[in-house]
Amino acid sequence: MCAIAGMVAIPFIGTDKMLSTMARRGPDSNGCFQEGPCCLLHSRLAIIDPAGGAQPMTFEWGNEKYTISYNGELYNTEEIRSRLLALGHCFKGRSDTEVLLHAYAQWGRDVLQVLNGIFAFAVWEHHRKRLFLARDRIGVKPLFYTLHKDGILFASEMKTILAYPTMEARLDAQGVAELLLLGPGRMPGSGVFRGILELEPGCCGVFESGKWQWERYWKLKDRTHEESFEETAEHIRMLLTDAIGRQMVSDVPIGCFLSGGLDSSLISSVCASEMAKRGARLPTFSLDYENNRKFFVPGKFQPNTDSDYIPIMENALKVIPHRTVLTPENLVDNLQDATIARDLPGMADVDFSLLAFCKEIRSVVKVALSGECADEIFGGYPWFRDPEVRARSGFPWAQNTDMRSSFLSQDMRSEMDPESFIGDVYSSTINACDILPGTLPQERRMKEMVNLNHRWFMQTLLDRKDRMSMYCGLEVRVPFCDWRIAEYMYSVPWSYKDHNGYEKGLLRHAMRGILPDEILWRKKSPYPKTHDPRYEEIVSALLREILSDPTAPIFQIVDRYALEQLLTAEFTWPWYGQLMKKPQTIAYMLQLDFWLRHYHVSIV
Repeated sequence: MCAIAGMVAIPFIGTDKMLSTMARRGPDSNGCFQEGPCCLLHSRLAIIDPAGGAQPMTFEWGNEKYTISYNGELYNTEEIRSRLLALGHCFKGRSDTEVLLHAYAQWGRDVLQVLNGIFAFAVWEHHRKRLFLARDRIGVKPLFYTLHKDGILFASEMKTILAYPTMEARLDAQGVAELLLLGPGRMPGSGVFRGILELEPGCCGVFESGKWQWERYWKLKDRTHEESFEETAEHIRMLLTDAIGRQMVSDVPIGCFLSGGLDSSLISSVCASEMAKRGARLPTFSLDYENNRKFFVPGKFQPNTDSDYIPIMENALKVIPHRTVLTPENLVDNLQDATIARDLPGMADVDFSLLAFCKEIRSVVKVALSGECADEIFGGYPWFRDPEVRARSGFPWAQNTDMRSSFLSQDMRSEMDPESFIGDVYSSTINACDILPGTLPQERRMKEMVNLNHRWFMQTLLDRKDRMSMYCGLEVRVPFCDWRIAEYMYSVPWSYKDHNGYEKGLLRHAMRGILPDEILWRKKSPYPKTHDPRYEEIVSALLREILSDPTAPIFQIVDRYALEQLLTAEFTWPWYGQLMKKPQTIAYMLQLDFWLRHYHVSIV
């Protein structure tokens, strides 16, 4: 993986500073291309063909010359290479960058229909003076841009855009609404900072003659599902095992996240089996918290801890286990770095812990596979299965608009109608769903839920995984995000997905024989968090420090009284998702204040 950036039709200034912001994503090397109105930047984390594949990379084909800056990994590189060889292409190395560049030269925009992978890339067409930008279908790899002066400026991360000398970090009323009414989620296509946009998943665009035009090349589309339940299960087993196998390709050591839950255990099992064929053992990485056995209390969203299940998988797979145990102090120590990594306030200690965890993993391997997004695609979250929550309008992972809006400062409250804001962005997603005519009401609702999760909640988790891992120079691959799985599963009936009343019942049935039964049929438990009361004590003390500072920037947008009440509040619903309760909400506010300070954000 890597970091990319570039500019067209604006002065080439501040490139060294921009490259410095990219170094964590690409610590192995960097490069700069400048010609005419275009400048492309690249920082590399070398995974395939470390000796080759330097970027930006240039290639001439036909009557055109192309230069690429690419962040990602293609999982069907060899199939594409074979097709291109048959068309007369010759290759100097083994990198997927070279294959992608040749493929774009051969097929242009249509190359996007050929790719299986995670990517964000820019191609400059020298003679046409045209910039092409594209992002993978699911949105695993990020790509932000701004139309600045008469040109365009783009990058993997917003910190790189903000490093350009004439860019400013500004926040308007819509940005405030995203932070407090939607955060840590954000609107599709939004960077929260005023003027910074994100190229959405499954989209591409062209900047030419001073004009930017983008389009969607892929979305979830409904189809008639004609396979039986058993045929569907077999189809899923084939797709998932194929996706995992493809994503094991690497010239550097790889490992797996292993929580003891269904998703990471499935990936670890397939990887361990493949490694055993090579005469090797799989490194796995597991996370726990100090004193969690002492303080854990089962709840609706977290019925049990992972610590009893991780050893079962380690023993069954004969892996090389690595354990990380975090303290409340470890979490708070990573609060600021996690905010910088994401460029925004994030999922509080869910981010902090992942960042600390990724640092430990990176000391052992450079690539790891993880189980993100199975719940969005297979319907595993509680809100898929709770009829009361499912029937409500609004985002099911944030049923708390009244509580959230109470944090708006008086000035900000006068600028917006929270209920209308949430209703509008929710309705726009529902109205954009592709659902076959005549679909029965329950089936229609479940497809709406999949779209809501795909475009909103899943993007928050992918942001988290990409930023926390790449901040440590660790490439994380997510096999459940293979677009073939998402596309196929969208049309599968809910009755199949909910087989025998189990969350992800279809997935469990499909993967029988791969896991021990106590793991295969274990009730879902989300990403682990600390239950140690010391964590709440620490973040509460830090919030009191902010409350004692009348100049704290957070008071420009957040009501002081609401912050004071937060210290003694009781939560009916989590702030976001399943895990962000009172301590995590306090931590989110700490992130918000730090973010306003660190990025010197001005309110407009």
